Amino acid sequence: MDIPSKYNPAQTEDKWYQFWMENELFKSQPDEREAYSIVIPPPNVTGVLHMGHMLNNTIQDVLVRRARMQGKNALWLPGTDHASIATEAKVVAKLKEEGIKKSEITRDEFLKHAWDWKEKHGGIILEQLKKLGASCDWERTRFTMDEALYESVIDVFIDLYNKGLIYRGVRMVNWDPKALTALSDEEVIHKEIQSKLYYLRYKVDGAANEWVTIATTRPETILGDTAVCINPNDERFHHLRGKKVYVPLVNRLVPIIEDEYVDMEFGTGCLKITPAHDINDYEIGIRHKLDTIDIFNDNGTLSKEAQLYIGDDRFEVRKKILADLEKAGNLVKIEDYVNKVGFSERTDEVIEPKLSLQWFLKMEEMAKPALEAVMNDTVKFHPSKFKNTYRHWMENVRDWCISRQLWWGQRIPAYYLPNKEILVAKSKEEAFAIAKEKYKLPGLKIEDIYQDEDVLDTWFSSWLWPISVFDGIRNPDNEDIKYYYPTNDLITAPEILFFWVARMIMAGLEYRNEIPFKNVYLTGIVRDKLGRKMSKSLGNSPDPIELIERYGADGVRVGMLLTSPAGNDLPFDEVLCEQGRNFSNKIWNALRLVKGWEVDKSLETCEACKVSVRWFEAKLNEAIKTIDDQYSKYRISEALMAVYKLIWDDFCSWYLEMVKPAYQQPIDRITYQKTISFFEDLMKIAHPFIPFITEDIWHHLHEREENESIMVSPIPTGKKYDKKLLKTFVTEEEVIIAIRKLRAEKNLPQKEAIELYIKKNNEQEADHTFDSIISKLCNISEIKYTDGKVEGASSFIVKSTEFFVPISSNIDKEAELAKLSEELKYTQGFLASVAKKLGNERFVNNAPKQVVEKEKQKQADAENRIKVIKEQMAALR
Repeated sequence: MDIPSKYNPAQTEDKWYQFWMENELFKSQPDEREAYSIVIPPPNVTGVLHMGHMLNNTIQDVLVRRARMQGKNALWLPGTDHASIATEAKVVAKLKEEGIKKSEITRDEFLKHAWDWKEKHGGIILEQLKKLGASCDWERTRFTMDEALYESVIDVFIDLYNKGLIYRGVRMVNWDPKALTALSDEEVIHKEIQSKLYYLRYKVDGAANEWVTIATTRPETILGDTAVCINPNDERFHHLRGKKVYVPLVNRLVPIIEDEYVDMEFGTGCLKITPAHDINDYEIGIRHKLDTIDIFNDNGTLSKEAQLYIGDDRFEVRKKILADLEKAGNLVKIEDYVNKVGFSERTDEVIEPKLSLQWFLKMEEMAKPALEAVMNDTVKFHPSKFKNTYRHWMENVRDWCISRQLWWGQRIPAYYLPNKEILVAKSKEEAFAIAKEKYKLPGLKIEDIYQDEDVLDTWFSSWLWPISVFDGIRNPDNEDIKYYYPTNDLITAPEILFFWVARMIMAGLEYRNEIPFKNVYLTGIVRDKLGRKMSKSLGNSPDPIELIERYGADGVRVGMLLTSPAGNDLPFDEVLCEQGRNFSNKIWNALRLVKGWEVDKSLETCEACKVSVRWFEAKLNEAIKTIDDQYSKYRISEALMAVYKLIWDDFCSWYLEMVKPAYQQPIDRITYQKTISFFEDLMKIAHPFIPFITEDIWHHLHEREENESIMVSPIPTGKKYDKKLLKTFVTEEEVIIAIRKLRAEKNLPQKEAIELYIKKNNEQEADHTFDSIISKLCNISEIKYTDGKVEGASSFIVKSTEFFVPISSNIDKEAELAKLSEELKYTQGFLASVAKKLGNERFVNNAPKQVVEKEKQKQADAENRIKVIKEQMAALR
């Protein structure tokens, strides 16, 4: 094959992705091999690719590609989530543009529009993932509203209802006035905002001029007040016991009650009680049997029960009521105040606590085994610090509000009879049959039965995802669920740890009696250079597809992973993608170099090449061991860095220079074959991270069969290696760098051969292993070992060994002394720091033995080096 002078990511990526698809290399079916499975966290069907998706899916692809190369039957199952609130909002907006109101069409008509919208826009994000190189089995793509998944959700609702775990009741819920639906606690984002604290006074009944002052951030809610509360321990208000006050403007007479919930230090110590619009007030209202007045309509406007400002928006009313309270003499003062306000995660609307008739799932009993599974590491969190967050949530779990006042989603399978009874069944026909058998209702017709209007929370389908994608609810013994479940790894974000991860564990234990995944890798948040979370509203989030077009998918994958340790935020900078692209270019140039060499089959292998091959073989196996260890600890970023250094530093910067033939000279066959073999192994190790360029180079290195792919070739495994050889080379590396530095300082061109004299000290034995390498890389005409100083030579020291390079011109003694003086100062400082560490008993007693030994070796080397430097300085004076 001709190798182009420049690597072209766009052409390469399209070519190889099509090749993988045509050869069905992502496809998986159960067989006799060990299974490895990941289910994608299903992105919203409304979504397009953002930086968080890029990070998450790159990590998934790295893990699944590596598993494939380990010989496992790897499946990465893709899909999307129907996203009730977000999708319905998009469809309503689209209809509005067409002059259609949701309220003017039937449910079936609306759902037809929703399905049309899904078909048109729903596949965008999955197509974008292909550009990233995602190796999903696309034939298995699932959608949470697919018939099988829909039916699974309905079956689970019926089962949990029959077990007494699902119930219907009036409770205080989080109401989204924009989406017009209830939300679970986890769908509410609490933001700290600059607010106001309004002090209002209520007239005490039966007293000529006595008032009670309360403090509130929501003056509009006084219209729903049904009591004022004091703490029974607060002596300031004992005289108010048993009295009543008038609610301002509406002049409603309400009791003064006592409850220890009241914080005596907050505000005035008196608390207005609005049971319909605050969760804590609601609970106080239950305890004291207070009336409940709901003053808000579903859309956040005031209802007729408010008596005033009927039909006005709640925030407009806040402005109006303050003017009226001031006019009436009830506004005492206003203070600046910082408080936390709940916002809808989906619509960013301020949440309204509201009493509502909803469906709930009891969580307490289901949470216990799911908590235990994580705390005993049956399910392992990476990093484990998130176990504490998980425990806090699970120990304080509340019943889950699972109903949503929407049309797009799985409709609640509850049916209402004329006698007010509720039946839960799979269909209206089934409910009718049960009703006829269970209740004596003469003349009951199927038309008399109507289904609940609400749909289930989107998370109520997502929590079944690892089971339902394999049809494990409807067909619990099918081949797929038995083979692929439990899945191996889940890659997700900490912010949905309870939303999704905890609930999947609960569902897995409930319906399979088995955890849904063995490991949970928690990514951090992608932030910009200023530390801000990337978001559309801030305009600080680059378009991932544009990044891919600019730097190539491999470049972006490397850029995303270079600084993204598990659980820690990723400080993203486009420069990282540039670094990723440069990495691809470096490898490409190495390929062009190696494939440009002429091979002479009759040529004997030189000593330098022999030792170079031995060294890189050891280096490669050492790196494989490190990389495998990083993978086992889910340190994906660190594994990439180890691969990056192995290729860029060890292979390109050292090994290729060590074996490269002289200009216009051939290379021997054995060294060339070993180099190609190393290159091939490196491409396999790097393939999970940079799949496109590694596939391309792998095909350039050897002739391949038509449908062969690096994707399914075995990834190299670590073998025993010569640790002593690697340790020796570390010293020789320093020698080579020092000679190159000396050449630069003395203006000695590389083409001019020089002699090198080596003086071993402290009775050290000479090691000739890398002499041939030093000679080749530094253009040394002769290496000689000496017992004494070499007159008229420049010198340097590595460890405690002295090196001399004779130079024809006179030595500048002052300059040499200055250089040695600097070296002495540095080495003495280094010795002091090592001595301090070894003088610390805690370190010596607690550190691993090998760590302490290493420090002692550093101390001995530094002492010997100081001795040699001082001797050299004395000789120059």
